[in-house]
Amino acid sequence: MDNFNRRRFLEGAAATTALGAASVWAPAVHAQAAPAYKPEKGAKLRVLRWSRFVQGDIDQYMKNVAAFTAKTGVEVRVDNEGWEDVRPKAAVAANTGAGPDIILSTNDDANLYPEKLLDVTDLCNYLGKKYGGWYPACEAYLRPDGKRWIGVALGAAGAMLVYRQSHVKAAGFDTFPKDTTAFLALLKAMKEKGTPAGMALGNATGDGLWCNWLIWSHGGMLVDKNNKVVIDSPETLKALEYAKEMYATFAPGTLSWLDPNNNKAFLDGQVSLTNNGISIYYAAKNSKDEKIMAMKEDIYHANYPIGPVGVPTESHLFFNQMIMKYTKYPQAAKEFLRFMMEQEQFDPWLQAAGGYIAHPLDAYSKSAVWTVDPKHTPYRDCVKNMRPAGYAGKLGYASAGAGADFIVVNMVAEAASGSKTPKEAAERAQKRAERYYKV
Repeated sequence: MDNFNRRRFLEGAAATTALGAASVWAPAVHAQAAPAYKPEKGAKLRVLRWSRFVQGDIDQYMKNVAAFTAKTGVEVRVDNEGWEDVRPKAAVAANTGAGPDIILSTNDDANLYPEKLLDVTDLCNYLGKKYGGWYPACEAYLRPDGKRWIGVALGAAGAMLVYRQSHVKAAGFDTFPKDTTAFLALLKAMKEKGTPAGMALGNATGDGLWCNWLIWSHGGMLVDKNNKVVIDSPETLKALEYAKEMYATFAPGTLSWLDPNNNKAFLDGQVSLTNNGISIYYAAKNSKDEKIMAMKEDIYHANYPIGPVGVPTESHLFFNQMIMKYTKYPQAAKEFLRFMMEQEQFDPWLQAAGGYIAHPLDAYSKSAVWTVDPKHTPYRDCVKNMRPAGYAGKLGYASAGAGADFIVVNMVAEAASGSKTPKEAAERAQKRAERYYKV
């Protein structure tokens, strides 16, 4: 955990004590009186959320929805869309004042229209006190002014390096590299063996986030702590030179890859190493194809290597839950989110998703999902350790807009592929970012 995260976590969870696994849920981490949200008469809710990448996620989510309806009588309609489709639909809803009551979105999209979102400070305070405190990234994304919460954190799809262990060993590495120098050597050796890597360089909402790791690991950043755009820097240029060497080892086609592409390429045997959530492993375990199912024993996960900065620089796909201010049923909407985040619903959902979603509240680090299979464990602390996508600046309209515009991903793709020199790519990214971060 870097200094930013360590400081914020200690501030947010200073009162939380170390808890044994047996005591976490008996009866609760910290006994708290639940807020009295009384659903409005005749309330009906519409929820827009991103499509599942693991079937257990949506199956258990819908079971929880049904349980909520059975308990409250509130009918809930759930619509599923791809990540790239949720963002524009959410923006339209916010601007027109009509649409879903609750939207599950990504990264800091909530900061694109904070004034259009219902204040959920009371709910977040309750959940934080009861379940051991929110991780720092949650507050950074959804409490940008340090006071009002504009959404309820759901967690994150952790991005780790997913690899075929036998292919890594065949390339001459008994253990997975822990630094960027050895990592590049591995990528080159794997290409020579005909088992290359591949990472998305298209406008992939989740799988393009490895580009943040790349820049941060070399000391670069989009903006500094004062929100001054500093992406055109010597550190960024070093990262882009490194990206060129990485790209030379990749399987063909990664410039157009979106979020599903690397999953398909890995399971099809086209690549033996990629960045991804746990969904590749989940798919292999649950496949009815004997060839793919057999692959599960060879699939392992590792943290991103440490770069020249000397500290971890993790970037993961953050999930938020926004209640739109235009909803006719604010009490029902708050009660829905409270219900879904309580241990009785949330922990079974975490387990059904098989480690695909990393939790936002510290108490859930004790969930059995993280130890039932050792291959799940690397994903446990993703939210705890992640840097916000707008690092090192303050999140808001500018960071959300720059992220939605894929400025960092496009810069890396341009430099890595050679369509622009690293300097040209960095200069273009600087100008694009300055349009959002206006002085």
